[in-house]
Amino acid sequence: MNEQPSKIYLLPNLMTAGNLFCGFTATLRILEGALLQSTNADLAADRFHEAIWFVLGAFVFDFLDGRLARLGGHESPFGREFDSLADIVSFGLAPAAKHNAANHQNTFTGFPIPAAAGLIASITLFLLWLAEGEHHLGNWRFVLPPLLLFLSFMMFSRFQYPSFKAVNWKTKKSIPRFLIIILVLIFTVLNYEWMPAVLFLAYLLYGVLRSWLSREWRREIEEEIGEEIG
Repeated sequence: MNEQPSKIYLLPNLMTAGNLFCGFTATLRILEGALLQSTNADLAADRFHEAIWFVLGAFVFDFLDGRLARLGGHESPFGREFDSLADIVSFGLAPAAKHNAANHQNTFTGFPIPAAAGLIASITLFLLWLAEGEHHLGNWRFVLPPLLLFLSFMMFSRFQYPSFKAVNWKTKKSIPRFLIIILVLIFTVLNYEWMPAVLFLAYLLYGVLRSWLSREWRREIEEEIGEEIG
């Protein structure tokens, strides 16, 4: 039997291209900042700020591409490989390859690498906000090194994290869920200095606690299609 030719769909792959662009641009900004540190510390700090926003932008694009593909029924082998390439550039090599090889479509085994990158970027943004404002960094300045080690373990752990790629938007709960998402987004934009870090930390903690929750609670939170009722 002849195999169907792989199709390339525009909108999901545009999101993946946005992920790739943000990751590449963030890398350039970091390199520019590193080169400028000894001659122009203020400009170097600006470059690092820009890199943080590009990493967060890459996370948003990575979040959207798979969901748009599934909503339109436009998943393709090319899209999956293109998404993996973008993840390599934006978030790192080994964890991206690990998650690409995972068999589960609706969950990740281990903390997803885009979420780990988003957590590091959002915590860095929070620390910069503390340092530049009338706040005192205190012990917060020691957070990143142990957090990086902890995330390295979590990315290769056996904890299950929902991908939210199969959320059912055709139920009676769709409108309330959509309104909640809009309110959270508005609140996050208004409190962009610290709210992204709270969201990423909540996701990190959820994976640790997920196995302790009943199947009904998990279904209520994740609303995944096709999950068996035990």
